[in-house]
Amino acid sequence: MVRTKDPAVRALLIRRAAAMLRARQPVTLRSLVAGTGVSTMAVYTYFDGMTGLWRAVRQEGFTRLAAALAAVEESADPVRDLAALGAAYVANAEANPDLYRVMFDAGFDLEDPAAADTTLQALVDAITRAKARGRFSPDVDAAGLATQSWAIGHGLASLVIHGPLPAEAFDHAIPMLTALFTAAGDRPERARRSIRKGWALGGGR
Repeated sequence: MVRTKDPAVRALLIRRAAAMLRARQPVTLRSLVAGTGVSTMAVYTYFDGMTGLWRAVRQEGFTRLAAALAAVEESADPVRDLAALGAAYVANAEANPDLYRVMFDAGFDLEDPAAADTTLQALVDAITRAKARGRFSPDVDAAGLATQSWAIGHGLASLVIHGPLPAEAFDHAIPMLTALFTAAGDRPERARRSIRKGWALGGGR
């Protein structure tokens, strides 16, 4: 008889693995399941072993990030939307610090790399709309600018959540993004207004 897999057990093991990593606890088959009510065989049943578990942990981080970015509603102001996506990125990192730490560990492959790529594509799409509306220069490389925008959000999130900076450091996002988008062709004051609106709407500070 084939037993049906319980998604709740899979989710439980992913959450526990990420939490143990954050706490710098050694993650073994036994320590992972200790106190959970499931056996060590569950790791093989749901993930085909520890390597598969770490792949799933990384993937879950990107899955939650994609959901956070998808929740940002598109508006008539693509620059505002870009800032909102950045703020949503930071808010997701704060809400899921354990997964956030693991999702960028390239020591384990992702289960679905293409799905992870959709997170950057959300920024690329907003930049493409900004170019079409004349906010950014026509020759701006959308993928390159998206990467730079991501780097700002990721750098601040990493330094605040897992590093030495206080939460107030998130305030630097507005001037940093303003400088970046101005260099891309937007007018400074217009860019700043849009960014402030988007940063607030996306859950930023």
